[in-house]
Amino acid sequence: MKNISSWLDEYGESHQNETNKLIHWICVPAIFFSIVGLLYSIKFPFFWQTHQLNVAMVVTAIVILYYFKLSPKLALGMVLFCFVCLFLAHILERGGLLPLWQLSIIIFVVAWVGQFYGHKVEGKKPSFLKDIQFLMIGPAWLMRFVYKKMGIGL
Repeated sequence: MKNISSWLDEYGESHQNETNKLIHWICVPAIFFSIVGLLYSIKFPFFWQTHQLNVAMVVTAIVILYYFKLSPKLALGMVLFCFVCLFLAHILERGGLLPLWQLSIIIFVVAWVGQFYGHKVEGKKPSFLKDIQFLMIGPAWLMRFVYKKMGIGL
């Protein structure tokens, strides 16, 4: 199994163009959130304290385990990002202009259009076409830049 540095370096090879990088800073978190929002909309028929459990809670726990396996330090940032996405989904479900699932689909489609445009500008195919695991590496790749700005190594 590859280590986190290998994954991030390989992902970075097809993300050199500044326009593509900027697009990824917007679209990768948007896609991640949109998936959380879609999964948040699928409820389990039981409650945990005052909140109804949903598929997003279970899936984000599994995603966090995946990131911990790759890098415990990186996973801590991803835990924070997952909680922000879950909280935002909770807020939007309670008071959004559209149902959360509809908003999530719109965000998902628009963000993927942006991603493919970015790769057209880059002149390279998206990494996930080579290995589906790169769909999980994109958010980690961005988190590495946040860590670098904060002086935190992986």
